[in-house]
Amino acid sequence: MKDLVFIEGLKARAVIGVYEWEKQIQQDLVFDLEMEHDNRVPAATDDLTKTLDYEAISNFIVAFCENHQFELIETLAERLAAELIATFTLSAVTLTLRKPGAVPAANAVGVKIHRAISE
Repeated sequence: MKDLVFIEGLKARAVIGVYEWEKQIQQDLVFDLEMEHDNRVPAATDDLTKTLDYEAISNFIVAFCENHQFELIETLAERLAAELIATFTLSAVTLTLRKPGAVPAANAVGVKIHRAISE
């Protein structure tokens, strides 16, 4: 069984980019996450400590973006996925990271990665 807990459209700001002007400003980022988690235990117990706390995870992502600076969104996605797996004991996460406005003719550009503890 593959249950998912998801967060969609999470907005965060970060200093990210390869150009010098990008290293001087914060830019908007948008995250979508799907996290594999067996939801049967929390459903049976109605206990928040047995599930993935999406508010805590969302706050972690926002703080991670505020406290780190990367040139590439690929690097941010990889490091964040690793931290999420370690911090929240995820078996797997699919993370989509969008950088709106990076290409004027597109709504957004970005990356989508899937990482699991067995990889």
